[in-house]
Order: sequence, then C-alpha cells, then structure tokens
Amino acid sequence: MEKRQHPDNVSIHDRNLQNLILNEIRDKIKSVSSDQGRISGERFFRESVNIYGAKSADISVISRKTFNSLEDKDKTSVFALCEDLLKNQYLEESFIACDWAYRSKKYFEKKDFELFEYWINSYINNWATCDTFCNHTMGEFIDMWPEYLINLKSWTSSPNRWVRRAAAVSLIVPAREGRYKKDILEIAQLLLNDKDDMVQKGYGWMLKACSKPFPEEVFRFVMERKDIMPRTSLRYAIEKLPEEMIKEAMKK
Repeated sequence: MEKRQHPDNVSIHDRNLQNLILNEIRDKIKSVSSDQGRISGERFFRESVNIYGAKSADISVISRKTFNSLEDKDKTSVFALCEDLLKNQYLEESFIACDWAYRSKKYFEKKDFELFEYWINSYINNWATCDTFCNHTMGEFIDMWPEYLINLKSWTSSPNRWVRRAAAVSLIVPAREGRYKKDILEIAQLLLNDKDDMVQKGYGWMLKACSKPFPEEVFRFVMERKDIMPRTSLRYAIEKLPEEMIKEAMKK
C-alpha cells in the first residue's frame, strides 16, 4: 500500500495542457458556487472539508461536459488529471475525479489497483469522497477481478479509517445484486468491533445492501453478534429487513 504506482510522467506541453483543463474546471465550479452552498455542505461533515459550495447536479454537468470535451481520453492522461483533482482536496473536484475514473472503467487493468489503493490512502479524507469512489470505481474493479477481495480484507486492519470504510463500501453495489455474500460477511466480521463510527456505518450499510438478496443470512449474522455489535452498525444492517426481524434484532 505504501508503494505508489503513478501515471506515466507527462511532457511540459502535456502538463501545461493539464493545468489549462484543471483551471477551466475550477473556474466553472466557482461560477456555480455560493457561500450559502458552502455553509450548507459543511453541515454534512464533522471533519474539516474544503467545499466551493456548488450543487451536485451542477458538478455532474461540469464533469460530463468537460470529460466529453477532452481531446486525449487516454487512461494515463485521465488518471493524471484525476490525481491532481484529488490532491487539491476540494470536495467538488474529488467528485469529478471519481466520475472520470469510473468513466475509464473499460480500460481498467489489474495494475490499476495499486494506484486506486494509493488514492484512497493518500487523498480520501471524508465519507462522501470515500463512498463515491469506492461504490463505483472500486466496486467495478472488484467485479472485474474478484481475486482482489483478499486485498479489501487486508484493508480492515489499516490505521486509516477511510481505508477501513473502503473495505466495506466498495461492495455496496455487488451486495445489492447478490454477489460475494461470503466475503461480505467475512469483512463485516473483521470490522465488527471497530471503534470508529464511520467504519461502523460503512459495514452496517454493506450488510443492509446484502440483506436485500439475503435477508435470512444477514439477520442470522446480526442475531449471533447483537450483544457485541455496535448499535450503530446493527441499526444500519437491519434497516431493510422485514418488520418482525427488525423487532427481534432490537430487543435487549
């Protein structure tokens, strides 16, 4: 995880072009941002987060239009731009980076895992960026190469809370669709007694997603551990179960 795979070095000309693209993105974001939007957005985070104050719908439009206008959609160039956007540590820029990484999914290679892991470790510092990147880009990658599930399991022991949350939220979409049940329950077990509430919510959400195709299995998992499972995780996990199961799980 410490070793970094960086996109190939770019020429001075390409770097100048990348800076022009980045400046264009930032100018567009600022043009649709407001102090009211910034203050409203900051309320969703306990940690300090840099926010311009743009609406998510506006960011989606900027991201799509700017990506479509790129002359060079080579994965190396796109990932270099993604890294610059993530590195700047603004929420709206990170959302664009997440979107562009996912738009490059048909070009994913196994070696990209090292870069994605580096990004999570180095640049993700809030739940919104973690979930946006992991739900889509990491979820897609795991579906392409399920053998990397073992790497997600290793993330559960990371000192970085966002890496530990990533271990769970990377499987939200597959969980809803009934894939990797055994691995999902194993990751939930590995994170079971995590003290960080953002990690507790992350694996609780993963279990909730898994409860759609596998309600009995998730209910059994919770009932066997309800005395030691954090209540935050438990409440998330059972939220979509049948009413009688919820009542049983919530009993003291």
